Amino acid sequence: MALIVGAITLVSWSTSSEPLARQRTTFLNEIITSGSQTAVQIFESDGVEGLGEYFERRSNSRRVNSIGFFSKDGELVAGNLKVADINELFDEALQTDQPKFRRVNVDIDGVPKRIVYGAKRVIVEDGTTYVYIIEIVPFRQPTFFTGRLLLQILTVFLIGGLFCYFLARYLTSPITRLRAATQRVAKGDFETKVSDGNGNRKDELAALASDFDEMASRIETLITSEKRLTQDISHELRSPLARMNVALELARAKSNPETLPLLERLERESESLNDLIGQLLTLSKLETGTQRFEKTPVDMSKVIEQIVADADFEAKVDRKSVKILQNDPVSVNGDEGLLKRAVENVVRNAVRYTIEGTSVEVSLEKSEQDAILKIRDYGDGVPAEELEKLFKPFYRIQEARDRKSGGVGLGLAIAEQAIRKHDGSIAARNTEKGLLVEMKLPSSGA
Repeated sequence: MALIVGAITLVSWSTSSEPLARQRTTFLNEIITSGSQTAVQIFESDGVEGLGEYFERRSNSRRVNSIGFFSKDGELVAGNLKVADINELFDEALQTDQPKFRRVNVDIDGVPKRIVYGAKRVIVEDGTTYVYIIEIVPFRQPTFFTGRLLLQILTVFLIGGLFCYFLARYLTSPITRLRAATQRVAKGDFETKVSDGNGNRKDELAALASDFDEMASRIETLITSEKRLTQDISHELRSPLARMNVALELARAKSNPETLPLLERLERESESLNDLIGQLLTLSKLETGTQRFEKTPVDMSKVIEQIVADADFEAKVDRKSVKILQNDPVSVNGDEGLLKRAVENVVRNAVRYTIEGTSVEVSLEKSEQDAILKIRDYGDGVPAEELEKLFKPFYRIQEARDRKSGGVGLGLAIAEQAIRKHDGSIAARNTEKGLLVEMKLPSSGA
């Protein structure tokens, strides 16, 4: 709006010089024509004396400084005009009935000034020719940016600004709601609706909001179906796995020394498969919200002591260790088993990747509102572009390494879902050496 108003103002100012010039010429012609006609009438009726009184009244007015009524020989008949170097103007006026003008530069009291003279030939009733000359007040072009114009511009800006503001709000409000809805969908809230707030709008933005709602519903359906499929498959796998374990026990009873190692290998693989199915079921229940649990006060410092003691005992086999750097007394409201499993998954993951001969460091800090748990390993870290994907199910950063370590990419995903269910947050970042995972949970006091 400011650009449009500015452009219109500039065009108006730049094109106003030609109309002003025409107005000035018309104005001067009218002054000298009407003045000369009046002078002739007064001269014919009242003579030189009456003409002199008329000129005296008109001199030093708003438009005329002085007036002279000359014979064609150049003698002043009436008036108070001080003739300057206007001989050429006098001669030109004698040659035509049209008014003639001349600008003359004079020096008055040492100050250079430009004086405008106008002359017109007049013929009285007896046929005598005279020249009517006036000294005109210099025409000054009016100031463009007057107070009135500035007030008009401010009024236009005020009214136009308010109109543009409400128009912009009307046009962008659906986009603002759509952006907020997109952020909620990105966080997993697929029940978000945008079109409900559009009222009776029938424009393209309303159509976009409707398409977004349909997209969100479709994504919710697909994700729910995927999670339900995972849960159903996990349940269905439990039955044949249980029958396979029974068959293994029967086969072990009839085995001989040659087949016993093979049966033991099958048993280990069965246990791994059973553990994987258990993790899948846990993750599926957490994602779909079907896992019910009651929140009770949990002493996180004791939970950390138990987890670190167990993990340190297991880590010594690989010449690694787990130690507590800080363990503030703090409790949170939640399910102790679920919280313990979440922390244990992160600690075991850190033990898995920390370098041999190093220690996984665990710290539990109490802030004003949160319990902050930090778990740091001394491994190779994670590429910066992969950090956000670290907590996704089945995601592997280094597939060969994960396969060697036995990881399937579910431990951190379960930890994230468990922490979210407790209104907390979990994040990972690289340090100078290794990876630091930080979990925050709302505290309920010491």
